[in-house]
Amino acid sequence: MSDGSAQRPTRSSHLNDRAHGAPQSDRQSGSQGAVVDSSFAPQDIVPRLKAFLDLVAREMALPIRYDISTSSEPEGDESGRAQEDGSASQKSGIAQDETGLLVQFSGEDEEILLARNGELLLALEYLAHRWLRLPPALHDHVRFECGDFRANRLEELKLSARVAAQRVRETAQPFPFNPMSSRDRRTIHLELTGAPGVRTMSEGSGDHRHLVIYPATPPTRK
Repeated sequence: MSDGSAQRPTRSSHLNDRAHGAPQSDRQSGSQGAVVDSSFAPQDIVPRLKAFLDLVAREMALPIRYDISTSSEPEGDESGRAQEDGSASQKSGIAQDETGLLVQFSGEDEEILLARNGELLLALEYLAHRWLRLPPALHDHVRFECGDFRANRLEELKLSARVAAQRVRETAQPFPFNPMSSRDRRTIHLELTGAPGVRTMSEGSGDHRHLVIYPATPPTRK
C-alpha cells in the first residue's frame, strides 16, 4: 500500500525505450490489448494508464501524486469518484458507465510540469495517448491537468480567438493558427460561433491539422 508520495529513485535511461506506445510485453505480442476502435472503456484503459504514470514517476524521479477520475464527457467536470488506495502515489476512481478520464497531478514538482506553458504536462499527455494506442478520435477522452492549467489555457485560447477574429475583420485576410489538438480547435470554433464577419475551418491532417479563421464573405475580385 502506497503512502501517497513518490520516492526519488536513481534516474534511468529506459523511459524513452519503454514509452514508445506500449509496454514491452505488448510490443512483443503485436496489437494485443491495443485500443484501435472508436469505443472507450475506462475499466480497460485505466490499468495501462496507471502503468504509464507509475513508470513516469519512477524513471523521471518526479515526486508527484496523481488522481484518476471519470467524467460523463471528455471535457466535463469530475464525477463518480469512488477512490481507493493504489500503488506509486495514486488514488483512482472508475465508473464503468462514464467515458472521459482526467488525470490530476499534484506535488512538489508541479512547477516543472507547468513550465513553458505546460510543455511537460502536454508532452506526457501525448505520450500517454501513444502508450495507450488511442486513435486520434479518442485523445480528448484522456486529459492531464495540474493546478488550474486547463482553465487558464481555455481563457487564453478564447482571448486569442477574439483577437485573431478582429484582425481578420480589419484586414479581410485569413488567420491560420499553429497546429493544435482537436480539443483546442473546438474551443476556438465554439468561441467564434455566431461571431460577426468571420468563419472558422479546420484544415490539414494528423499532427498538422490546424484551424483557420476566414472572413465571412470572400473579398470581391476586381
